[in-house]
Amino acid sequence: MKTSSKLKRKVRKILKTTKMVFKEVSYPNGAILASTTRDISYPKDVKSYDFVWPRDASFVCVASDLLGIHKIPKKFFEWCWEYAEGFRENGIFLYHKYFPNARAAGDWDKDLSISYLTSKKLIEFAKQQLRIRIYYSHFQPDHTGSVLWAIYEHSKIKRTSNFEELIKKAANGICNYWKKDHFKIPSIDLWEERPALPKFSQAHPYTVAISKRGLECACKLLGENEKWKKCIREMEKVLEKSFVAKVGYFVKTIGRKIDKTIDSSSLGLVWPSQCFPPDDPRIIATVREIEAKCVKSYGVYRYPNDLYDGRIVEHQIVLGGAGAWPILNFWMSIYQVLVGNREKALKYFKWVLERVRDKIPEQIKNDKPISVLPLAWGHAMFVISGAFLGVIKTKYLNLLYEDYLL
Repeated sequence: MKTSSKLKRKVRKILKTTKMVFKEVSYPNGAILASTTRDISYPKDVKSYDFVWPRDASFVCVASDLLGIHKIPKKFFEWCWEYAEGFRENGIFLYHKYFPNARAAGDWDKDLSISYLTSKKLIEFAKQQLRIRIYYSHFQPDHTGSVLWAIYEHSKIKRTSNFEELIKKAANGICNYWKKDHFKIPSIDLWEERPALPKFSQAHPYTVAISKRGLECACKLLGENEKWKKCIREMEKVLEKSFVAKVGYFVKTIGRKIDKTIDSSSLGLVWPSQCFPPDDPRIIATVREIEAKCVKSYGVYRYPNDLYDGRIVEHQIVLGGAGAWPILNFWMSIYQVLVGNREKALKYFKWVLERVRDKIPEQIKNDKPISVLPLAWGHAMFVISGAFLGVIKTKYLNLLYEDYLL
């Protein structure tokens, strides 16, 4: 299937902006922000994304390496080790996001005014927060696994001997917080919505898959380690159990209390985790369920009946009904390439490009960008999926993805 000249022009346009976005969100100290309110396109009715989410930043690192911008990942790895609050001590990112200066950040992006504190809306907000957050923390182990994966990909192009201490500490950190079939403290999924509670031996398959991938990457970088291998074997068992035959797909949360929701993040069980081959019958069944329940006219949504649209009014989440997520369109495109269906992969890829100008948003609703704009993770996935499709040329593709090339 040939690539049209119109698509080539659109790819070039977005690629040019992508490089600008990566430069814009990359700070001199190495921090990589999810977005920046300094961007003229940033909407006024959404939360500030002027924070570092290590997972998002890791995808930006891999995309930057594909584009030959190797300074961005190098400085980010240095930021993780030298600055990120609590990381050097614990070997893991205990907080869900960080300020650019590497201090842990909370949910409040700005101070509340006195007038707001005395209003009924504070009570409404508090009730909303309690419903969403009362039983869990924002601990996301896949942050650490993602960074190890990004370092491994970077190592195929540049030397990473300077990061050996970071790699060892991070791998040990993942293992130290793991207990047989779950993490020792409450964790949260990559959407920062659903808890996995130790008392129910719960775990999110995506989180486990990326944590496992991080440990495997550490073994490749520093050699076999029995402690790491033991955790890898235990995580493999959890992932095997996360396919529930009764429903016929990989579920959202496994444990003594199962969340059977179909979630598009299950695409991550193939790439970048490499936990299952793309043609595994269980994966094929799961993707079929995702396409049946989470895809509308080639727009990929997170899960059925998602309400989060990113809008904030007077500090309160509006929940007006979600749009499709471009990162998931690009993820689905990658999967379709890996399974040998380039034509369908291109349709998922083009669906996003046909609905944006040159910046990738967090969501697209009614064929228009909504929520955060631009989203660095979205631009990273654009680069990576474009490279898989062959519409973005890079001399580093063979180095970074030799395990996947068909």
